[in-house]
Amino acid sequence: MTLVLGAAQLTELVGAVDVLGAVEAVFVDLGTGSMQQPAPTTLAAARGGDAPGGDAILLPMAARSDRLGLAAVKFMADIPDNSSRTLPTQRSTIMVTSVVTGECVAILDGAMITRMRTAAASAVATRFLARSDGRVLGLIGAGNLAIEHVRAIRAVTGIDEVVVWSRSAATVERFKASLDPGIRSTTVAADPRSVVENCDVLCTLTPSVDPIVEGAWLRAGQHVNAVGARPRPTHRELDGAAMARGILVVDSAATALAKSGDLLQAIVDGALPADVALRELGSVVAGVDPGRVNDDEITVFDSVGLAAQDLAVAAEVIELARFRGVGTELAISAAPSFGWSRPAVNV
Repeated sequence: MTLVLGAAQLTELVGAVDVLGAVEAVFVDLGTGSMQQPAPTTLAAARGGDAPGGDAILLPMAARSDRLGLAAVKFMADIPDNSSRTLPTQRSTIMVTSVVTGECVAILDGAMITRMRTAAASAVATRFLARSDGRVLGLIGAGNLAIEHVRAIRAVTGIDEVVVWSRSAATVERFKASLDPGIRSTTVAADPRSVVENCDVLCTLTPSVDPIVEGAWLRAGQHVNAVGARPRPTHRELDGAAMARGILVVDSAATALAKSGDLLQAIVDGALPADVALRELGSVVAGVDPGRVNDDEITVFDSVGLAAQDLAVAAEVIELARFRGVGTELAISAAPSFGWSRPAVNV
Protein backbone atom coordinates (compact mmCIF):
# COMPACT_ATOMS: atom_id res chain seq x y z
CA MET A 1 0.00 0.00 0.00
CA THR A 2 1.11 3.53 -0.75
CA LEU A 3 0.63 6.22 1.90
CA VAL A 4 -0.49 9.60 0.54
CA LEU A 5 0.13 12.66 2.73
CA GLY A 6 -1.10 16.11 1.78
CA ALA A 7 0.11 19.51 2.91
CA ALA A 8 -2.29 19.82 5.87
CA GLN A 9 -1.36 16.39 7.23
CA LEU A 10 2.36 17.09 6.83
CA THR A 11 2.03 20.36 8.71
CA GLU A 12 0.55 18.37 11.60
CA LEU A 13 3.24 15.66 11.48
CA VAL A 14 6.53 17.33 10.66
CA GLY A 15 6.65 19.41 13.83
CA ALA A 16 6.58 16.21 15.87
CA VAL A 17 9.63 14.56 14.29
CA ASP A 18 13.31 15.26 14.86
CA VAL A 19 14.01 17.07 11.59
CA LEU A 20 17.35 18.42 12.80
CA GLY A 21 18.55 14.99 13.90
CA ALA A 22 17.43 13.36 10.66
CA VAL A 23 19.21 15.95 8.52
CA GLU A 24 22.41 15.80 10.57
CA ALA A 25 22.42 11.99 10.35
CA VAL A 26 22.11 12.06 6.57
CA PHE A 27 25.02 14.52 6.35
CA VAL A 28 27.09 11.98 8.30
CA ASP A 29 26.07 9.34 5.74
CA LEU A 30 27.15 11.61 2.90
CA GLY A 31 30.40 12.53 4.63
CA THR A 32 31.42 8.93 5.28
CA GLY A 33 30.51 7.82 1.77
CA SER A 34 27.78 5.43 2.92
CA MET A 35 25.26 7.41 0.86
CA GLN A 36 25.65 8.99 -2.56
CA GLN A 37 23.96 12.17 -3.77
CA PRO A 38 23.99 12.58 -7.57
CA ALA A 39 23.49 16.02 -9.08
CA PRO A 40 19.94 16.70 -10.28
CA THR A 41 18.96 16.90 -13.91
CA THR A 42 17.36 20.17 -15.01
CA LEU A 43 14.44 19.91 -17.40
CA ALA A 44 14.02 23.25 -19.17
CA ALA A 45 11.89 24.22 -22.15
CA ALA A 46 13.60 23.37 -25.42
CA ARG A 47 13.11 26.88 -26.77
CA GLY A 48 13.70 28.76 -23.55
CA GLY A 49 11.46 31.71 -22.82
CA ASP A 50 9.73 31.50 -26.22
CA ALA A 51 8.06 28.20 -25.40
CA PRO A 52 4.90 27.87 -23.26
CA GLY A 53 6.11 27.89 -19.68
CA GLY A 54 9.59 28.51 -21.08
CA ASP A 55 10.95 30.18 -17.95
CA ALA A 56 9.94 27.21 -15.82
CA ILE A 57 12.43 24.53 -14.85
CA LEU A 58 11.68 21.09 -13.47
CA LEU A 59 14.17 19.28 -11.24
CA PRO A 60 13.93 15.54 -10.54
CA MET A 61 16.05 15.18 -7.37
CA ALA A 62 16.93 11.59 -6.38
CA ALA A 63 18.65 9.91 -3.42
CA ARG A 64 19.02 6.41 -2.00
CA SER A 65 19.68 5.40 1.61
CA ASP A 66 20.43 1.76 2.39
CA ARG A 67 20.48 2.70 6.08
CA LEU A 68 16.83 3.72 5.80
CA GLY A 69 15.97 1.09 3.20
CA LEU A 70 14.45 3.79 1.02
CA ALA A 71 15.02 5.81 -2.12
CA ALA A 72 13.22 9.03 -3.04
CA VAL A 73 12.66 11.31 -5.97
CA LYS A 74 11.46 14.83 -5.34
CA PHE A 75 10.04 16.42 -8.46
CA MET A 76 10.48 20.15 -7.97
CA ALA A 77 8.96 22.77 -10.27
CA ASP A 78 10.35 26.30 -10.23
CA ILE A 79 7.84 28.48 -12.13
CA PRO A 80 8.35 32.25 -11.70
CA ASP A 81 5.20 32.99 -13.75
CA ASN A 82 3.09 31.46 -10.98
CA SER A 83 3.40 34.71 -9.04
CA SER A 84 1.08 36.35 -11.59
CA ARG A 85 -1.39 33.50 -11.03
CA THR A 86 -1.31 33.91 -7.23
CA LEU A 87 0.26 30.46 -6.98
CA PRO A 88 3.48 29.29 -5.30
CA THR A 89 6.47 29.79 -7.56
CA GLN A 90 7.99 26.56 -6.28
CA ARG A 91 6.04 23.33 -5.86
CA SER A 92 7.23 19.81 -5.25
CA THR A 93 6.10 16.22 -4.73
CA ILE A 94 8.17 13.49 -3.09
CA MET A 95 7.85 9.81 -4.06
CA VAL A 96 9.44 7.35 -1.62
CA THR A 97 10.23 3.76 -2.66
CA SER A 98 11.49 0.67 -0.82
CA VAL A 99 14.95 -0.36 -1.99
CA VAL A 100 14.12 -3.93 -0.93
CA THR A 101 10.84 -4.55 -2.78
CA GLY A 102 10.59 -1.59 -5.16
CA GLU A 103 7.16 -0.74 -3.76
CA CYS A 104 6.09 2.90 -3.73
CA VAL A 105 5.91 3.45 0.02
CA ALA A 106 4.55 6.99 0.05
CA ILE A 107 3.74 10.11 -1.94
CA LEU A 108 4.07 13.39 -0.07
CA ASP A 109 3.59 17.07 -0.82
CA GLY A 110 7.06 18.59 -0.70
CA ALA A 111 6.51 22.15 0.55
CA MET A 112 6.65 21.69 4.32
CA ILE A 113 9.39 19.06 4.25
CA THR A 114 11.49 21.28 1.97
CA ARG A 115 11.09 24.28 4.28
CA MET A 116 11.92 22.34 7.44
CA ARG A 117 14.89 20.42 6.04
CA THR A 118 16.32 23.62 4.52
CA ALA A 119 16.29 25.36 7.89
CA ALA A 120 17.68 22.23 9.53
CA ALA A 121 20.59 22.13 7.06
CA SER A 122 21.41 25.75 7.92
CA ALA A 123 21.26 24.87 11.61
CA VAL A 124 23.64 21.92 11.12
CA ALA A 125 26.02 24.18 9.20
CA THR A 126 25.77 26.81 11.93
CA ARG A 127 26.49 24.23 14.64
CA PHE A 128 29.70 23.12 12.90
CA LEU A 129 30.89 26.34 11.24
CA ALA A 130 29.80 29.31 13.37
CA ARG A 131 31.53 30.66 16.45
CA SER A 132 30.04 29.32 19.67
CA ASP A 133 29.66 32.79 21.19
CA GLY A 134 27.39 34.27 18.52
CA ARG A 135 24.27 35.97 19.87
CA VAL A 136 22.77 37.91 16.95
CA LEU A 137 21.05 36.23 14.00
CA GLY A 138 20.73 38.31 10.83
CA LEU A 139 17.99 37.52 8.33
CA ILE A 140 17.67 38.96 4.85
CA GLY A 141 14.13 37.93 4.04
CA ALA A 142 11.31 37.50 6.57
CA GLY A 143 8.95 34.91 5.12
CA ASN A 144 8.11 31.40 6.30
CA LEU A 145 11.67 30.21 5.69
CA ALA A 146 12.96 32.91 8.03
CA ILE A 147 10.59 31.77 10.78
CA GLU A 148 11.85 28.19 10.47
CA HIS A 149 15.48 29.37 10.46
CA VAL A 150 15.04 31.15 13.77
CA ARG A 151 13.57 28.01 15.34
CA ALA A 152 16.20 25.67 13.92
CA ILE A 153 19.23 27.84 14.63
CA ARG A 154 18.01 28.65 18.15
CA ALA A 155 18.06 24.89 18.79
CA VAL A 156 21.83 24.69 18.25
CA THR A 157 23.13 28.10 19.38
CA GLY A 158 22.76 30.73 22.07
CA ILE A 159 21.22 33.20 19.62
CA ASP A 160 18.82 35.53 21.43
CA GLU A 161 18.70 38.63 19.21
CA VAL A 162 17.47 39.02 15.64
CA VAL A 163 18.06 41.71 13.05
CA VAL A 164 15.91 41.37 9.94
CA TRP A 165 15.26 43.10 6.63
CA SER A 166 12.58 42.51 4.01
CA ARG A 167 11.13 44.51 1.16
CA SER A 168 7.67 43.92 2.66
CA ALA A 169 6.71 45.62 5.92
CA ALA A 170 3.70 43.30 6.26
CA THR A 171 5.96 40.24 5.99
CA VAL A 172 8.22 41.65 8.71
CA GLU A 173 5.23 42.18 11.03
CA ARG A 174 4.08 38.58 10.50
CA PHE A 175 7.61 37.40 11.18
CA LYS A 176 7.88 39.38 14.43
CA ALA A 177 4.55 37.98 15.63
CA SER A 178 5.87 34.43 15.17
CA LEU A 179 8.98 34.75 17.35
CA ASP A 180 9.22 32.83 20.61
CA PRO A 181 9.80 34.59 23.95
CA GLY A 182 13.43 33.47 24.01
CA ILE A 183 14.32 36.21 21.54
CA ARG A 184 15.24 39.23 23.69
CA SER A 185 15.14 41.82 20.89
CA THR A 186 14.23 42.14 17.24
CA THR A 187 15.60 44.97 15.13
CA VAL A 188 14.18 45.82 11.72
CA ALA A 189 17.08 46.98 9.57
CA ALA A 190 16.89 49.73 6.97
CA ASP A 191 18.71 47.70 4.33
CA PRO A 192 20.62 44.41 3.80
CA ARG A 193 23.97 46.01 4.63
CA SER A 194 22.70 46.95 8.09
CA VAL A 195 21.76 43.32 8.71
CA VAL A 196 25.19 42.06 7.64
CA GLU A 197 27.09 44.59 9.73
CA ASN A 198 25.15 43.85 12.91
CA CYS A 199 24.97 40.07 13.16
CA ASP A 200 27.11 37.07 14.05
CA VAL A 201 25.24 34.52 11.91
CA LEU A 202 23.69 35.66 8.62
CA CYS A 203 21.00 33.84 6.63
CA THR A 204 20.06 35.08 3.16
CA LEU A 205 16.56 33.85 2.33
CA THR A 206 15.46 35.73 -0.79
CA PRO A 207 14.78 34.61 -4.37
CA SER A 208 17.29 37.20 -5.53
CA VAL A 209 18.66 37.27 -9.07
CA ASP A 210 21.43 39.80 -8.45
CA PRO A 211 23.71 39.87 -5.37
CA ILE A 212 22.09 41.29 -2.28
CA VAL A 213 25.18 40.83 -0.04
CA GLU A 214 28.64 42.19 -0.82
CA GLY A 215 31.81 40.59 0.44
CA ALA A 216 33.15 43.95 1.63
CA TRP A 217 30.38 44.08 4.24
CA LEU A 218 31.41 40.83 5.98
CA ARG A 219 33.57 40.94 9.08
CA ALA A 220 35.92 38.52 10.81
CA GLY A 221 34.25 35.66 12.64
CA GLN A 222 30.91 35.74 10.84
CA HIS A 223 29.11 32.71 9.49
CA VAL A 224 26.83 32.95 6.44
CA ASN A 225 24.09 30.57 5.30
CA ALA A 226 23.27 31.42 1.66
CA VAL A 227 19.92 29.74 1.18
CA GLY A 228 17.36 31.58 -0.91
CA ALA A 229 18.43 31.87 -4.56
CA ARG A 230 16.52 29.80 -7.09
CA PRO A 231 18.29 26.72 -8.50
CA ARG A 232 19.50 28.57 -11.60
CA PRO A 233 23.10 29.23 -12.67
CA THR A 234 22.60 33.01 -12.94
CA HIS A 235 20.62 33.65 -9.74
CA ARG A 236 22.52 34.55 -6.59
CA GLU A 237 22.35 36.39 -3.27
CA LEU A 238 26.10 36.75 -2.57
CA ASP A 239 28.57 38.47 -4.85
CA GLY A 240 31.82 36.80 -5.84
CA ALA A 241 33.78 38.59 -3.15
CA ALA A 242 31.49 37.24 -0.43
CA MET A 243 31.83 33.69 -1.74
CA ALA A 244 35.61 34.06 -1.70
CA ARG A 245 36.05 35.87 1.64
CA GLY A 246 36.59 32.79 3.77
CA ILE A 247 35.97 29.06 4.13
CA LEU A 248 33.39 27.94 1.56
CA VAL A 249 31.32 24.84 2.36
CA VAL A 250 28.57 23.33 0.19
CA ASP A 251 26.05 20.59 0.89
CA SER A 252 27.07 18.74 -2.29
CA ALA A 253 29.84 19.69 -4.70
CA ALA A 254 28.15 18.02 -7.67
CA THR A 255 24.82 19.68 -6.95
CA ALA A 256 26.34 23.10 -6.28
CA LEU A 257 28.23 22.98 -9.57
CA ALA A 258 24.98 22.10 -11.33
CA LYS A 259 22.57 24.62 -9.84
CA SER A 260 24.19 27.16 -7.48
CA GLY A 261 24.27 30.58 -9.09
CA ASP A 262 26.18 31.91 -6.07
CA LEU A 263 29.02 29.51 -6.85
CA LEU A 264 28.87 29.53 -10.64
CA GLN A 265 28.72 33.31 -10.95
CA ALA A 266 31.62 33.69 -8.51
CA ILE A 267 33.59 31.52 -10.92
CA VAL A 268 32.42 33.61 -13.89
CA ASP A 269 33.50 36.77 -12.02
CA GLY A 270 36.95 35.30 -11.43
CA ALA A 271 36.51 35.51 -7.65
CA LEU A 272 36.86 31.72 -7.46
CA PRO A 273 38.88 29.49 -9.81
CA ALA A 274 37.05 27.18 -12.20
CA ASP A 275 38.62 24.19 -10.44
CA VAL A 276 37.79 25.44 -6.96
CA ALA A 277 38.08 22.71 -4.32
CA LEU A 278 34.72 22.47 -2.59
CA ARG A 279 34.43 21.28 1.01
CA GLU A 280 31.17 19.44 1.70
CA LEU A 281 29.21 19.87 4.91
CA GLY A 282 28.86 16.10 5.31
CA SER A 283 32.64 15.74 5.47
CA VAL A 284 32.78 18.39 8.18
CA VAL A 285 29.96 16.82 10.22
CA ALA A 286 31.57 13.37 9.89
CA GLY A 287 34.94 14.73 11.03
CA VAL A 288 36.66 13.97 7.73
CA ASP A 289 37.39 17.65 6.95
CA PRO A 290 37.82 20.58 9.33
CA GLY A 291 35.15 23.22 9.82
CA ARG A 292 36.00 26.49 11.49
CA VAL A 293 39.63 26.53 12.64
CA ASN A 294 39.79 29.90 14.44
CA ASP A 295 37.45 32.63 15.64
CA ASP A 296 38.50 35.15 12.99
CA GLU A 297 37.59 33.04 9.97
CA ILE A 298 34.56 33.87 7.84
CA THR A 299 32.60 30.75 6.94
CA VAL A 300 30.06 30.53 4.11
CA PHE A 301 27.61 27.65 3.67
CA ASP A 302 26.22 27.59 0.13
CA SER A 303 22.96 25.69 0.56
CA VAL A 304 21.50 24.27 -2.64
CA GLY A 305 19.21 21.60 -1.17
CA LEU A 306 19.53 17.84 -1.51
CA ALA A 307 17.12 14.97 -2.07
CA ALA A 308 19.01 13.18 0.70
CA GLN A 309 17.65 15.74 3.16
CA ASP A 310 14.11 15.28 1.83
CA LEU A 311 14.42 11.51 2.11
CA ALA A 312 15.72 11.67 5.69
CA VAL A 313 12.79 13.77 6.87
CA ALA A 314 10.23 11.88 4.78
CA ALA A 315 11.27 8.60 6.43
CA GLU A 316 10.58 10.06 9.88
CA VAL A 317 7.24 11.48 8.80
CA ILE A 318 6.09 8.24 7.14
CA GLU A 319 6.88 6.24 10.26
CA LEU A 320 4.99 8.69 12.49
CA ALA A 321 2.03 8.90 10.11
CA ARG A 322 1.60 5.12 10.09
CA PHE A 323 1.88 5.01 13.88
CA ARG A 324 -0.82 7.68 14.22
CA GLY A 325 -2.99 6.38 11.40
CA VAL A 326 -2.71 9.64 9.46
CA GLY A 327 -2.97 9.81 5.68
CA THR A 328 -4.62 7.77 2.95
CA GLU A 329 -3.46 4.27 2.01
CA LEU A 330 -3.89 3.43 -1.67
CA ALA A 331 -3.25 0.22 -3.59
CA ILE A 332 -1.65 1.71 -6.69
CA SER A 333 0.12 -1.50 -7.72
CA ALA A 334 -1.34 -4.89 -8.59
CA ALA A 335 1.58 -6.61 -6.84
CA PRO A 336 1.32 -7.77 -3.21
CA SER A 337 2.21 -5.14 -0.65
CA PHE A 338 4.67 -5.83 2.16
CA GLY A 339 4.86 -2.29 3.55
CA TRP A 340 7.98 -0.63 4.93
CA SER A 341 9.53 -0.52 8.35
CA ARG A 342 12.80 1.07 9.38
CA PRO A 343 15.69 -1.45 9.06
CA ALA A 344 17.19 -2.69 12.31
CA VAL A 345 20.43 -0.94 13.23
CA ASN A 346 23.24 -2.89 14.88
CA VAL A 347 24.67 -1.07 17.91
